[in-house]
Order: sequence, then structure tokens, then C-alpha cells
Amino acid sequence: MARPSDVPTPGPAPARAWWHDAVFYQVYPRSFADSNGDGVGDLGGIRNRIDYLVLLGIDAIWLNPVMRSPMADHGYDVSDPRDVDPLFGDVAAFDALVEEAHARGIRVVMDLVPNHVSSEHPWFHEALASAPGSAERNRFHFRDGRGPQGDEPPNNWPSIFGGPAWTRVTEPDGTPGQWYLHVFASQQPDLNWADSGVAEDLEKTLRFWLHDRHVDGFRIDVAHGMAKPADLADHDGWEENELLGHAASDPRFDNPEVHAIHREIRKVLDEYPDAVTIGEIWVSDHERFSAYLRPDELHLGFEFHLTLAGWDADEIREAIEKGFAAVAGTPASPTWTLSNHDVDREVTRYGGGARGLARARAMILVELALPGAVFVYNGAELGLPNVDLPDEVLQDPVWERSGRTDRGRDGCRVPMPWEGTAPPFGFTSASESWLPQPDDWAALTVEAQLADEGSMLSLYRQAIRLRRDRPEITGDDIGWHASPPGCLAFRRPGGLTCVLNAGTEPVALPAGTALLSSTPIADGQLPGNSAVWLV
Repeated sequence: MARPSDVPTPGPAPARAWWHDAVFYQVYPRSFADSNGDGVGDLGGIRNRIDYLVLLGIDAIWLNPVMRSPMADHGYDVSDPRDVDPLFGDVAAFDALVEEAHARGIRVVMDLVPNHVSSEHPWFHEALASAPGSAERNRFHFRDGRGPQGDEPPNNWPSIFGGPAWTRVTEPDGTPGQWYLHVFASQQPDLNWADSGVAEDLEKTLRFWLHDRHVDGFRIDVAHGMAKPADLADHDGWEENELLGHAASDPRFDNPEVHAIHREIRKVLDEYPDAVTIGEIWVSDHERFSAYLRPDELHLGFEFHLTLAGWDADEIREAIEKGFAAVAGTPASPTWTLSNHDVDREVTRYGGGARGLARARAMILVELALPGAVFVYNGAELGLPNVDLPDEVLQDPVWERSGRTDRGRDGCRVPMPWEGTAPPFGFTSASESWLPQPDDWAALTVEAQLADEGSMLSLYRQAIRLRRDRPEITGDDIGWHASPPGCLAFRRPGGLTCVLNAGTEPVALPAGTALLSSTPIADGQLPGNSAVWLV
């Protein structure tokens, strides 16, 4: 890959790409299905459950990282980006999964982690063994410390996972030495994208998966974070230091030079016209967000306003409007997601219990009624809640780096329940899964829900099928309808009207025939915490 240039070079884009209205299913490999009895999900487990994904009706899998990794951050610390970690299988197992998925009409999109590598990556070992100012250290952000003995970090940046964003190394001669930057965990040193070798190596990685492994694209982790300001200066105020949100002034993210990196990535992707790039972009300003979606950069960008919206009709409407505004004037379609491996599951966010489940059922109808790409996190279709895990089983690095004040993300990563009446619910042949499942999940298993026409899983299947097949669910925009307080209603150009009642009292429905509802409807009244599709 050539050194990033500031000159845009637009690439060809299909008029109606497959991803435009696709339903992506996010597979967190550790938690989906285990095929070898070690209690951890793997590629073989995904392949064994491919019929389930066909039954669900999704268009593509988004696969969280399976590259070789010490697993300090469960795969987001990559030590070899062109190999599969033995925890999940091997390259042959990966190829078999892709072949099986493609044979069933399902595409496979991989996670790509270009912002940082593992501290076990050969490059980082070479950097530690080399002198300050060496080419090996230039692949990363090494700096001398401040203070008389250089024993203070080079700047005041915090790590997203807690503590400073700098760790001091011991030099080859045994003396305290320079510091290296890691915006996330200390085991995840940030790459220096001003070094041409970093870009050249990523090109090899892109082609390894696109050409040799036949994947259908990449979800790019921290897509707004690769470029860092050259001076790495102190920042006057840290308004936010959160995993899922950053102030516009945060110098760690959204620096202008990042766009040249994406243009170079896009040049490679344009050689594979059916491959997609989806950026994780925690940028709230619409103009700055849309810059990532120019014709020569990313195809899609994750837009998280709907994920962050509370259970309030006005908030949800505002989030939808922001989703459209974020892609206005770009070739990209909007993206919608209610949860992922980094946020609390929607059932829990919406209040938990029966109330949270009812609201989550309503929101999936809202989400799937919208034009654009939809992302479903594995287990959302079962109505899984977050799990309050005991301290001794927590594994997220956030837990330790925060001084055990932030419990991290493990609660939304508990393995899928497939069948049976007791843990591990068919997830593994081992006696326990890598994170423990609650004893009371028997009613939430795939087996139980497939037998129940009123289950969350049945609702997902119906909604995805109707979204694909019904001519009323077409068109690239929506029109808002007047609605009572606590409600919202919008209409697709094809003729579908979606109504959400986020209040507690029933409301009268407009004229139309109910195509699908999240709760039973009687006498033309939509109950509270419910949604309906009308034609």
C-alpha cells in the first residue's frame, strides 16, 4: 500500500450494493457455539449452527476477531493478523466456514483492527529490542518521559480502559526507558500510521482475507482512531473518557489525517467490488461523520444514536433523524443497531424483565422497518438480558484497569443458550462455558423459542422475512406521521407504516391492516410498550 495521500481518488461503487439494506448478524465467536468441548465458542461451532442462521434469514455474518491473539482483550489485541487463533480453529476451519456460508447465501464480514496490535506482535518485540529512534520503534509511538528522570508519561492522555495511555519499557541494557502509547490496554500498543511500513503491511492483510480467504469485507475497529497528532501534546480538558463516546476535541480520535488512511484502504477494496467496509465511528457531529463516507472512503459507518437512545418516543425519533442526517449527501445508506459486544443488551437497557422484553420486541420492529443496513447482535433475537456476573469470573480488561470500579462488558457476552433446561444449554459439551450462563435461561433457548410462535425469535424471523419479501417495505427514506404524545409513526414509500407506542396506555391506530405486531392488538388499540406494522 502506498503512503497515504491527501488527494481523493474516488473508486467505483455499485448503484445498489448488496449491503445497502442487508441484515448483518454479529457473531461473537467465543459466545456463539463450541465444537470441541473446551467451553469457548469457535469456528466449527458457527459452521455447525449455520442452518440456524439460514432459518433466521440474515444476509451476512459480521465475525468478531478470530486472528491469532493472546486474548488480553478477547481478540482485539492481534499478534498475527494473517492467521487464525488456535482457540477458534485454524485457517482450514475458517475456509470451511466461509465456503459453507457462501453456499447458503450468507456473506462473511470480518473484524479488522488497524489502530493497534498486541504487545506479543513480532513488531513490538523488535521495537523493545531496538534503540530509541530506531525504525522498529517508529512503527509505534515511543516517546521519552517527562520529569527529571523521565519517569512521568509523555502527555496527560488517559487510556479508554482506565489509567494512563502510556507504559514505560525497560531498555535492552536493563535501564528504565521510553514510554509507548496505548489508547486501550497496555497490551495493545497503538501503531504509528505515519510509518509507511504500517500501511504496506495492512495491504497484505487485506488481500490475505479478501483474495485468499474470500471474505466479503471488513468491519473496521476504531475506524476514527488510527491517525494521531504529530506533537502528541497535552489536552487541556477531558470532558469524556468513555469506551463508547468521545468529545469532539479529544486528540486521540477523528484527526484529519485518518481520511487518507481510509482512502488507501478503499483503493484495495475497489479491486473487490462486492466487498464492503463498515467503520466503527464514534463521531457525533454529522458533518465530520459523513466525511468518512465519501465515495473513496468507507462504504458504511456504524451510527450509534439509536443504540444510545433511551425509552422515549422523542429520543427515538431524534436518533432516527440523526441516523439519516449522518449519511445525507453520501453514497452510504444509514445503519441501525440496538446492541453489540460493547454495550448493555437492549432488554436490560429498556428496563429489564417483562417490561424490557416488551420494549425490545417493539424496537426490533422499528429498526427493521427503517431503510438501510441493520445489525443484530447474537442473542438479541432471543431476548437475552445482560447477566450480573460474580466478580471472580470477570475477564474484560476494563475491570482490572479501572481498579475494579467498572465491571466492563462481560455481562453482554455470556454464551448463547441453544437447548435443554440447564447450563450450558447446548452451547458446549463441557460442564461449563467460559462465562457462566444463568440457571433460569431455559425458556430463552433457541429450542424453546422455535416451538413458540409468540417468542422473540419467532418475531425476529417473521420481521426479517417480511422486510425481505413485502413490496411495502421499500424506498430509501421515511415520512413522519402525526402521532399522540409518547408515540411515533413513520411511513415507507412502499406503503408500510410503523407505529411505536412508548407510553403505558393504549392508543388508537391509524387506518390499515396489521402486518406484524410486537404484542397482540385488539379493537384497533396499540398497547403501551408496543409497535406494529400496518399496510
